[in-house]
Amino acid sequence: MSNAFLTQCALELAENKPKINEWLNEQEHPLELPLYLSVDIRVAPFKMAVVDTNLFPAGFNNICQLAINDIQSTLKNAIQNRVDSCQNILIIAESHTRNKWYLENIYVLQEMIKTAGFHCLLSTLDNKEPLILESEKGHRLSFSPLEHVLNEPKTPIDLIILNNDLSTGHPKILDQFDIPVYPPPIAGWHKRLKSSHFNIANAIISSFAYQMGMDPWQFSCLYSNVLDVDINQKDDQQRLADHAAMLFSQIKQKYKEHNINEKPFLFLKSNSGTYGMGVMPIEDPNDIINLNRKARNKLQKGKQSIPIHHFLLQEGVPSMSQINNGTSEVCIYKITNHFLGGFYRFHPNKSNRDNLNSKGMEFKKICNDTFNQCPQKEICGIQPDPCLPLYRTLARIAGLASAKEVIHYQSPNKVLAS
Repeated sequence: MSNAFLTQCALELAENKPKINEWLNEQEHPLELPLYLSVDIRVAPFKMAVVDTNLFPAGFNNICQLAINDIQSTLKNAIQNRVDSCQNILIIAESHTRNKWYLENIYVLQEMIKTAGFHCLLSTLDNKEPLILESEKGHRLSFSPLEHVLNEPKTPIDLIILNNDLSTGHPKILDQFDIPVYPPPIAGWHKRLKSSHFNIANAIISSFAYQMGMDPWQFSCLYSNVLDVDINQKDDQQRLADHAAMLFSQIKQKYKEHNINEKPFLFLKSNSGTYGMGVMPIEDPNDIINLNRKARNKLQKGKQSIPIHHFLLQEGVPSMSQINNGTSEVCIYKITNHFLGGFYRFHPNKSNRDNLNSKGMEFKKICNDTFNQCPQKEICGIQPDPCLPLYRTLARIAGLASAKEVIHYQSPNKVLAS
């Protein structure tokens, strides 16, 4: 995967790396960065951008084992920097525990924490009785009732890690205990908006691109957020279409500036939520007006059938990446500002303009092995592509933006420097 744009990116990043690292360190220093985070990055022949930032990553089972082994001291330091005397950690998992691959993710996350030297328990927000579940690879996971584990004096919980995105709301039970929670519950999807994140992230990207001597648009997506929408109402469909028309016009202008001879497209997606739900590619504003019932139903509800009323129209990035002849995008995982690892999400039946986070998707681990030391090298994955240094930088910027985003939710009137 190489072209003039990617070659320019690699050269500029290599030349300006010390300056960019110093700038990022200065930006990060006063902030509490997310304990963990993942980003989805798409690469086109003319741009590379983070298209989603997840504060509750759920794909640790897709990370190279060598990477997980190597991150233990970093994870330990990250936890002890938050609670210096930490011994007992509780992971609060998603409630849809019938998903065995998700349980495999929880198993790997729990093992990471244990290997870093902590005692780690599991719970969900809704199990009232002890529960034993089996992951996809046969690992047995024991979930304790939340109220019981929080009140157990023999193993007092020192820190809670949320692996539940709180789409259904802020769990009041967490307010009853003086226990640090990461990410903060206010960063859950009951409060968080993707548009707020990208507003902050794009301001940081502007500074980054300036240091690279490049257009910020080449590392970000234009977007428009539309609130209080009923997707079944014609007036609201028209309102979305009008916003889409303006966004198409802005993208066409950028294509003209950069001599790009392609047809732009958008993604219409929920402004809050994950799992690829409530996402649809849009090739023309009229696509929104002409949505059939099946399409409207898809956009009407997200995870756990929660109604979608706030939408994000986001510039589409036509992916030039392929794995096993399937269109792909890269997912990068971080512990604070440290690169953990990543994987490629690919789909054999989707085009370079489609949402890849959908039924039928597959994953290929990025193997971190550079010295032939991976314990699972025969089955692990593939070597990262040459863009990895830029992926890591964009993921770091997303983490910085997320830290500022949380401050914004906690103190809405606070002005944040970029």
